[in-house]
Amino acid sequence: MSSPLELIDAAIADLEAKLNLAPGGSLPTISSAANKPAKAKATVAAAATDDGKKTNDKNKGNDDKVKKEKKNKAPAKPQQAKAKNAPANVDQPDICKLEFKVGQITKVWVHPEADKLYCEEIECGEEKPRQIASGLRRHYTLEEMQGRRLLVVSNLKPKKLVGFPSSGMVLCAAETKEDGSENVEFVEPPEGAILGEIITFEGLPPPEPFSGAQVEKKKVFQACGVGMKTTEDGIAAWNGHVFMTSAGPCKSATIKNG
Repeated sequence: MSSPLELIDAAIADLEAKLNLAPGGSLPTISSAANKPAKAKATVAAAATDDGKKTNDKNKGNDDKVKKEKKNKAPAKPQQAKAKNAPANVDQPDICKLEFKVGQITKVWVHPEADKLYCEEIECGEEKPRQIASGLRRHYTLEEMQGRRLLVVSNLKPKKLVGFPSSGMVLCAAETKEDGSENVEFVEPPEGAILGEIITFEGLPPPEPFSGAQVEKKKVFQACGVGMKTTEDGIAAWNGHVFMTSAGPCKSATIKNG
């Protein structure tokens, strides 16, 4: 008869045989560590997803911030426009309410429907030449007009002269001859004056030109007309204040005290 110990050993041997275990081997266990890498990997993946989401959200936030900043900066243009349209100085001398620019005729032709008018394109240092109509056909030939340097009254309200849109006037001196006819000459800037340069007036503050509408409403040009004359040296002046450029005064070729 077998002892209890022998019976236990026999039972263990039988169990090992059924489980295909080597005699004296240990039973298999499920290690919790086996899942740890997977869990860690999942955590990293989730962190990447969260980071990506947070990054996108952050970028979106930055984009929104940029848009808000741009939106906040947008009113700058109206402010500039407001400054540009600020009321002109009404207390300045009348001549300073007008704007005279150095210009040069680059193209001239006869107005097809007006006997006295030339049509001109005048370079005044602006984005494109100005178109101006002038009643000078009795005083200058086309050849004399072409390339002529002169002064342009540049802040007058545009008007159509016999259908031609004219944006300004050219400045001339005039005198009456003994026979009653009129002699007309351009007021010319000195050779070194730059195209587009704005005329100043000796002894007066820098001009703050009115708008074209203000000039017309206040009849500024008409008010200045009486005081605009040439000196005994032919130099253009308003009430004795000389028309000046950076290169010197403007003058008429031959008309004195006109």
